[in-house]
Amino acid sequence: MLDWEQLNSVCSNCQSCELGRTRTNVVIGRGNTEAPILFVGEGPGENEDVQGLPFVGAAGQLLDTLLDALMFKPHEYYIANVVKCRPPNNRVPLEEEAEKCLPYLRNQVALIRPQIIVCLGSTAARYVIARDAKITQIRGQWIERKGYWIMPAFHPAALLRDQSKKALLFSDIKAVRDKLLSITGKED
Repeated sequence: MLDWEQLNSVCSNCQSCELGRTRTNVVIGRGNTEAPILFVGEGPGENEDVQGLPFVGAAGQLLDTLLDALMFKPHEYYIANVVKCRPPNNRVPLEEEAEKCLPYLRNQVALIRPQIIVCLGSTAARYVIARDAKITQIRGQWIERKGYWIMPAFHPAALLRDQSKKALLFSDIKAVRDKLLSITGKED
């Protein structure tokens, strides 16, 4: 297992797939590296590629607003993606691209040791939960695996396209808040 400095260096120099050759910046993550919650998205978009941080575009702003509304504190979460480089035109990462990045995500999980992992969208669910996972069928359901509580939820970008998913995402992230409180037994 790599420490954070080694992981950042390896990711920053990664050329394992085509995404490494077309990125502006590698996007490793943001937040508390000892957080009890890990949010996992699909991959960087244009804004994330430019800034080198995940979830800073419109979907990220929506996620931040939701986390603020549910009174999550910044030290309670870390945000990462399945792939660390932007796929061209924000397309879904190819299987081979995701496979090349999965060891980095697994390393992040091992370093953070979260109690809860939130899979934001179908790509995260497919690579964290099961390859045949369908977000519309499993969202909102707790899955316990290898000592982690896993919650699949819609990706905030889905709300930008379909407002009817807003209440469902709010409900799922509220369930994450409730689970954290039940695990820790306190509000921070």
